[in-house]
Amino acid sequence: MELPKGFLLSTAEAAIKKPGRKDMALIYSEADAAVAGVFTTNKIKGAPVKLDIERIRSGRGRAIIANSGNANVCTGPQGMMDASEMAALCAGGLGISEELVYIASTGVIGSPLPMDRMRPAIKTLAANIGKSNLEDCARGIMTTDTFPKFGTKKIRLSGKEVRLAGVAKGSGMIHPNMATMLSFIMTDAAIDKNTLKKLLKASAEKSFNRVTVDGDTSTSDTLLIMANGLAKNVPLKEGTADYEKFRSALDSVTFELARMIARDGEGATKLIQVVVKGAKSEKDALKGAFAIAHSPLVKTAIYGNDSNWGRIMAAIGYAGIDVDESRVDIFLEKVKLVKKGRPNGKDEEANLVLRNRSEVTLTVNLNLGSSAERVLTCDLSENYVKINAEYRT
Repeated sequence: MELPKGFLLSTAEAAIKKPGRKDMALIYSEADAAVAGVFTTNKIKGAPVKLDIERIRSGRGRAIIANSGNANVCTGPQGMMDASEMAALCAGGLGISEELVYIASTGVIGSPLPMDRMRPAIKTLAANIGKSNLEDCARGIMTTDTFPKFGTKKIRLSGKEVRLAGVAKGSGMIHPNMATMLSFIMTDAAIDKNTLKKLLKASAEKSFNRVTVDGDTSTSDTLLIMANGLAKNVPLKEGTADYEKFRSALDSVTFELARMIARDGEGATKLIQVVVKGAKSEKDALKGAFAIAHSPLVKTAIYGNDSNWGRIMAAIGYAGIDVDESRVDIFLEKVKLVKKGRPNGKDEEANLVLRNRSEVTLTVNLNLGSSAERVLTCDLSENYVKINAEYRT
């Protein structure tokens, strides 16, 4: 996959949690880039998040260095010093200002970073810049993920070819707001920092903030985008056709990454898209969709190939939205399970669908209005418990 112009990648092994895999990644722009970000709303934030929130006020950057295996959270003053040292070592190796380097860490909470192993790995990252590809980078930030998450998009703006590329990691502790662990997006589009910030925030709202795996919001969620302008398109301005084309491309990349995260939920066997339509407002539609997507009873039923629509109805009932039982229709794919609040005799047909599909859509039509929202989630298996019971061992 071809990267946007001027972006180079590298990966390295620091044996942060376990030896035998690349657990650090570096993204570098050969030119100054506009930078925007969205971060966890958890009041407990990791040192890297705190550092990035300060630096991103400038709206400028050149590099992102990330590690897996250790989140550098609840590590006190030493954690902040370690995050700053990561940035300084990276900047020194690349020959750029430390303030242009952003940090991201994911993994175990409460343990100090093994800086004795990470220092030489950071030097390796800088020395080998350009020797890794997008998939390598995605693998370098994985924790309990079962596959690397990455994607690209190519468009034309003002006659110039513009590329976007993104990587993400996330499998557990996934819940808005934000709803991903780490995601980094690169583009060679010319765009100012304020416009970039607006676009990223809106895109995250429609993608990463529409994902839930287990209802836990991470302390380390970080979404960053760098735009270095090397495509030399006319700088994007809101209200233009090029702006809309870029917005659509960015939304496509972020949604696909979010979809991969939901598909790879810890222990998951099925991706579930929950759609609530016919609501009186978008707020009601979203609350209803999340109530279904959060329900462990709905998620375990889907895992067991049981179209237990009563659990879906119950979730809608406690969602705190306007609902009239006598108007509710529920579908699993195209199978209509519930008609006007009553069973439609299609449970076995729906069970067969569940047994034969790894991706399913649950649709609830409230038949009260014209608003609709969707949320991505996954089923809940015994493997989720096993993975998290053994996370630190």
